[in-house]
Amino acid sequence: MLQGQDVVVLLAAEHRDDVSPVSLYYDVNVEGTRNVLEAMEVCGVKRIIFISSVAVYGLNKNNPNEAHPADPFNHYGKSKWQAEEVLREWYRKDPQSRNLNILRPTVIFGERNRGNVYNLLKQISGGKFLMVGKGHNVKSMAYVGNVVAFIHFLIREKTAGYQVFNYVDKPDFTTNELVKHVGKVLQKHIPTVHVPYRLGLLGGYCFDILAFITRKKLPVSAVRVKKFCATTKFDAQAAHTSGFRAPYSLGEGLARTLKYEFLQPQPDNITFVSE
Repeated sequence: MLQGQDVVVLLAAEHRDDVSPVSLYYDVNVEGTRNVLEAMEVCGVKRIIFISSVAVYGLNKNNPNEAHPADPFNHYGKSKWQAEEVLREWYRKDPQSRNLNILRPTVIFGERNRGNVYNLLKQISGGKFLMVGKGHNVKSMAYVGNVVAFIHFLIREKTAGYQVFNYVDKPDFTTNELVKHVGKVLQKHIPTVHVPYRLGLLGGYCFDILAFITRKKLPVSAVRVKKFCATTKFDAQAAHTSGFRAPYSLGEGLARTLKYEFLQPQPDNITFVSE
């Protein structure tokens, strides 16, 4: 599969908040990275772009840049940091011929990306949204179209050495601003009921207990409440002063996603072929 290729873009990851057993994070994110590097060695591939995560910094940090100390708070972040360390060790063994770019995006959203941001947008647009906390917390986000464009930029422009980049679409929205923007795009009033943080967190723990009893994965958990209420603001100056120009603003990316998913829903016409 890698024979004759110039560069590997490694996006595969175990990501969900509720993965069990937790060893899967390390089996996929760390050992999987080692397996890719071994395959690259066999096939003579010297370049890799690794999609890590701002989760390596932890929660509620003060606008960390790429030099900020790692302090991951969950197994996903810890496993991503360990995978980065594996990659740095690989690069240091032959820095003259190897090329390593690490990309740490914030939470990514976009058309067909049915992850955490999609679930949040769905709740807001459907009138089933409860604002936990005051909504003043900043939520850094990244539109998938811009992330793909930046990866293409790295492939084309960053062909030597070792670089690390955060990726965030600027300027950031607060949660209140996000809700307001969703209402504007959808042309509907979005009622917001503010629930005190402690009460919301208690509700999250109740859902955790229910999930444990029923052995079902539920859309609400204590971890998700903490992440929703946390300030997740990250410095992306390095990316945005590198010569890269994002094709879309954050507002445009949100508008494109909302129109595709909720105003003019499109059928999923992707065909998966197994070999």
